[in-house]
Amino acid sequence: MNIQIFGTSKCFDTKKAERYFKERRINFQRIDLIKFGMSGGEFDSVLRAVGGIDKLIDWDGKSPTLDLLRYTDDVRTKEDKVFDDPRLMKTPVVRCGKKATVGYCPEVWAKWCEEGK
Repeated sequence: MNIQIFGTSKCFDTKKAERYFKERRINFQRIDLIKFGMSGGEFDSVLRAVGGIDKLIDWDGKSPTLDLLRYTDDVRTKEDKVFDDPRLMKTPVVRCGKKATVGYCPEVWAKWCEEGK
């Protein structure tokens, strides 16, 4: 099982996700979303897995760009803005192959662990 956790050092849900996998002795790769971001392929894979850009955006954030995105219907514009500014993403983004979750989702990760055995 190849787990990647994209998050920020100040995000409590990212820390909880890391603790979840550490407690179960599951190796994971932690990627600082602000410093390194996601590659284009990773970003596209996550979008497909979570069901679109609107589920990836952190609508509770305080960025002025979010106000623009709220009133934009153009999916491509939203994707470009979020890809260019990863701070707009809800964290953590946890990937396992072609599967991905956004936010703290231990019930989904438990299913992944069962499938991986």
